[in-house]
Amino acid sequence: MDKYLDYVLTNGKRPINVYVFAKDNGYSESEFYQFFSGFETLEKEYMVYFFNKSLELSYQIEGFEYFTAKEKLLNFYYILFENFNMNRSLVITLLKTDPKSKFRNLNALKNKHIEFVRNIRFEEWKILEKASPRLKNIGEKSREEVLWKHFLSILDFWVQDQSAAFEKTDLYIEKSIDTGFEIIENPLIDKVFDLSKFLWKEKFQTS
Repeated sequence: MDKYLDYVLTNGKRPINVYVFAKDNGYSESEFYQFFSGFETLEKEYMVYFFNKSLELSYQIEGFEYFTAKEKLLNFYYILFENFNMNRSLVITLLKTDPKSKFRNLNALKNKHIEFVRNIRFEEWKILEKASPRLKNIGEKSREEVLWKHFLSILDFWVQDQSAAFEKTDLYIEKSIDTGFEIIENPLIDKVFDLSKFLWKEKFQTS
């Protein structure tokens, strides 16, 4: 994976084929196929790798298992996007490939995201006691889809973020998650308006 990463970032494209790539790196084509069926399956592993490593780091935070759903999301996303920051050239490359490859890469990540969301166990947190009946009764699959789309919005914001150290992405993570949970606790529109103003400034005003 390291050799492939170096080749793609240096040359701006995939190797011509598995045979040439394996030969240039001192092993046989058959050895490559012991791990991956092709470059496409190898590329999927990068996003999953970053996700899994970030989750491992999250679990190492003292008391993480006792965090609220909101705290777990915040901490995990901060760590994940810090990993993305350290590998930005690769992640951007994977996200800007052809639509079919991009879908494949994100779909692999989506499956991991669903597992993570299911383990958060939102129904156990007191925050839902203040929610409307409609929100309380939202199905697990609906929640998974909503949170996945929210994650994609963060990813899209990060790709376009031009702030130093991509600090505005951290701010977007905080504001968007805070808004979602505050709406459950308190239906006042102020939080939504605050998020809207932030997005408007980032989309239409220069930093």
